[in-house]
Amino acid sequence: MTAQPDLTADQTADQTPANGGKITISVDAMGGDAGPTAVVAGIELSAKAYDDIAFVLHGPVEQLEPLVAKRRVLQGRVVFSDARDVVTMDDKPAHVMRNGKGTSMWSSLETLRSGEAAGAVSCGNTGALMAISMIRLRKLPGVNRPAIAILFPSRNPQGFNVMLDVGADVRADSPDLLQFALMGASYARNGLDLDRPRVGLLNVGTEEHKGRAELKEAHALITGHDAANFDFVGFVEGSDITSDRVDVIVTDGFTGNVAIKTGEGTASLIGDLLRQAFRHSIMSRIASVLALSTMFRLKQRIDPRRVNGGVFLGLNGIVVKSHGGADATGVAAAVGLAYRLAKSGFAAKLAARVAKTGNPAEQADNGQAE
Repeated sequence: MTAQPDLTADQTADQTPANGGKITISVDAMGGDAGPTAVVAGIELSAKAYDDIAFVLHGPVEQLEPLVAKRRVLQGRVVFSDARDVVTMDDKPAHVMRNGKGTSMWSSLETLRSGEAAGAVSCGNTGALMAISMIRLRKLPGVNRPAIAILFPSRNPQGFNVMLDVGADVRADSPDLLQFALMGASYARNGLDLDRPRVGLLNVGTEEHKGRAELKEAHALITGHDAANFDFVGFVEGSDITSDRVDVIVTDGFTGNVAIKTGEGTASLIGDLLRQAFRHSIMSRIASVLALSTMFRLKQRIDPRRVNGGVFLGLNGIVVKSHGGADATGVAAAVGLAYRLAKSGFAAKLAARVAKTGNPAEQADNGQAE
């Protein structure tokens, strides 16, 4: 791959990589459980969906070239970056930070940092991906802790709610939660086309006297932040994650990660119970045939692969973390998300939003929270 100038992360945020007018996405081909076969199949689906998308694919070239050569739609739209090493799911982030420069994950983020790509996607180790991203891309000025934002199926017209943080950091104090609200609202505006998102703060009840001290402090900070272009609905409960009462749910990474894993497990359980119920008797099997089209629509509606991809918010660049077990459909969803955010100029918009509102932590320390 042609060497590029070593730009700073701040310069990278405002770049639009040129590739014949295409939006280039940098993809780590080696991080997922299914290996490069699923990743290449996923970018093939993305290439069919978007005429102006191109890719930089990272991994051992001798493995990747034959996979790409089989897919006509990818011809002329893929550049290979030969990366010999792989970050495994068992690797510790600290170890990867010291020894990971030759990995496909590191290489994919370097391509984003240098300005050769407008977004990066990896199915690999979440902790390692966040650690490398923070080192190579750096945090946006004014951001204390980055967050991972996901789309969760909901009753809203857009079909999904934004939830953050879901695992970037298990901790979050009140200024961090305010920052999450600002970044989550920006993501909802650009990712879901909501002019004025409704933001809720996840708590054990909706009453203002409930919850930990940092949640009460965050409630006050978000309520008083007049510069933000969103509506704060106050505290929300776990049952509101899928409701139409709110568009953005703000929480710490520990609670958010437990919530999404619980949701995934519940959806899987319901699917298993339905299959068991339809196999119970001859009549139930007949009923399953009659309900086939309805069940297919339900499956499509709640299929987690359709919204696969957590966005790292608060960094100089668009990084999307795909589920490690993603198949081609899931990879395509993550790549498509990176593409749409890149095309909308989301990185620059988020940087401008954070710069405009300043550092909430410093404002809180100085007693100047807006």
